[in-house]
Amino acid sequence: MRVVLASTSPRRHELLSLLGVPFEIRNPIYEEHLVPGRTAKDLVAQFARSKADSVAQHDSEALVLASDTLIQLDGAVLGKPGNLAEARGMLRQIAGRQHRVETAVSLSCLARRIETTEVSTACVWMKPFDALAHERYLSTGDSLGKAGAYSIQGPGSELIERLEGDFTTVVGFPLRLVANLLAQSGVTVPVDIETLYETKPYGNWPRFRG
Repeated sequence: MRVVLASTSPRRHELLSLLGVPFEIRNPIYEEHLVPGRTAKDLVAQFARSKADSVAQHDSEALVLASDTLIQLDGAVLGKPGNLAEARGMLRQIAGRQHRVETAVSLSCLARRIETTEVSTACVWMKPFDALAHERYLSTGDSLGKAGAYSIQGPGSELIERLEGDFTTVVGFPLRLVANLLAQSGVTVPVDIETLYETKPYGNWPRFRG
């Protein structure tokens, strides 16, 4: 079965490649909008499902895989900053606090009537606010395009105190969940997922538990 990744994210391309599953890449046509009163978990499931469906409807035989990530900070939902000023505000907001990272994975295949979406949750504790460290990180431009304005796999890891949960959930593509869903849909995953999680062959993964 052909697997199509509905994502333009280099991070998701790299992580899916670690599973050893051949895949194609398509650009999902879907515009995300945060809706007041809804949780990050609900929204991220909708976003991932809509991304997968936007590609599946034009390729009914393919198994389309999509993912999306949002952050829940108490009652607030944080997505991607639109500019450095927004990124600066987000980093200040989460500094010294715990937040949840919600990453949804969705699979869709019209021909086989596959439609499934699950969410993986991880908890991240950020280091106390440090203006110099924040400005140093913001100057790299890495905060743009990242939920919560930081990357755990890149220089943003220096702002993180600790993590509980799946490192790849925070990156934005929970590999254990992805592997399980692919296998349930009849796709052979040649890589042993537990060995992968032991070796942690990506970014700053060895620095963190999970």
